[in-house]
Amino acid sequence: MQRLNGLVKLRNSLDKRIGFLSSQRNLSALPSYASHDDTQDQVLVEGRAKSRAAILNRPDSLNAVTIPMVARLKRLFESWEENPNIGFVIMKGSGRAFCSGADVVSLCQLLNEGRIEECKTFFQTLYKFVYLQGTYLKPNVAILDGVTMGCAGGISLPGMFRLVTDKTAFSSPEVQIGFQPDAGASFYLSRLPGYLGEYLALTGDKLNGVEMIASGLATHYGLNARLAMIEERLGNLLTDDPTLIKTSLAQYGDLVYPDKTSILHKIARIDKCFSHDTVEEIIDALENEVAVTYNEWCKRALMKMKDASPLSLKVTLRSIREGRFQSLDQCLAREYRISLAGISKKVSGDFFEGVRARFLDKDFAPKWDPPSLEEVSEDMVDCYFSPLGEVEPELELPTSTREPYI
Repeated sequence: MQRLNGLVKLRNSLDKRIGFLSSQRNLSALPSYASHDDTQDQVLVEGRAKSRAAILNRPDSLNAVTIPMVARLKRLFESWEENPNIGFVIMKGSGRAFCSGADVVSLCQLLNEGRIEECKTFFQTLYKFVYLQGTYLKPNVAILDGVTMGCAGGISLPGMFRLVTDKTAFSSPEVQIGFQPDAGASFYLSRLPGYLGEYLALTGDKLNGVEMIASGLATHYGLNARLAMIEERLGNLLTDDPTLIKTSLAQYGDLVYPDKTSILHKIARIDKCFSHDTVEEIIDALENEVAVTYNEWCKRALMKMKDASPLSLKVTLRSIREGRFQSLDQCLAREYRISLAGISKKVSGDFFEGVRARFLDKDFAPKWDPPSLEEVSEDMVDCYFSPLGEVEPELELPTSTREPYI
């Protein structure tokens, strides 16, 4: 059985930071289930006696999240939270992915059609759902089996239990498409050991399930071959007791350690290179390491950063650094400002160019604007963090009702 004392301590620490509600808060006696909509098949519901599961069901698109999907998820989780007959909830994906993040192609199509309000609604709803996950009144379990990219972290990692497998591949590759890690990424990445969060955000590198356990992103590990048994055991539970759910998740778990090739064995070098104040200094540090040691890992990190949007790199580094000192709701509010700036083309069209190069034309040769770090001014970066003003409302989260002790 897995030993998770250290992870429980981490969970308790995160709870204190973002003000999780007491499980003793009264719930509404009446459920309010979501009505049928055209995208119902894209988020399936699985019901057991004392639990419900939401299943992301776009396997051909690696369960990339669309506007109607995130709206349905939010409605479902809100109704399940209010239903006294439901003890806990589960979220998982169908096929070989948990979720590959937001469906950025459809977002760009909407933006090109001038439907920017719909895109704003997507970010509002997504970030509100992330906040709901982080303040959920009932135990919630995310089964992160397979590809877990981008905002997939946001809709799962703030929850109570995160089960990973030998098939899990977690990454935050947004800088490669001219965007920034969002949906709470600046909160959970900034709390990783040392400067691992900066490394993952600026390079888009992956963590496997074992590394997610070791770094504190996940709470439980189980082999993909045992998932059916784990899910069956969860489905038979008639409880809302987190301790019993934790025990059930660990029943088929394995005690695992990162192998010798793991990025986690390079923490000292990551800290040496990624602890600097600016992107330019980080790149200089990596180049110095390459010159002295000829280290292949440093070469790969350099290549990934030089392929990314220079503007996105600078915005992302500042976002992660600010996230270290902010609560989840503060991180989401700031990320909302950054996201709206990114889709508005007010400063740059890098998001559109990144999506074009990677997903539409697939030439993998984006023409970033500005094209170099030297041409990215402080004023450009500041625009992404500036208050939205009177015309554009800020992201509103129910902090007064869901965090009553702050």
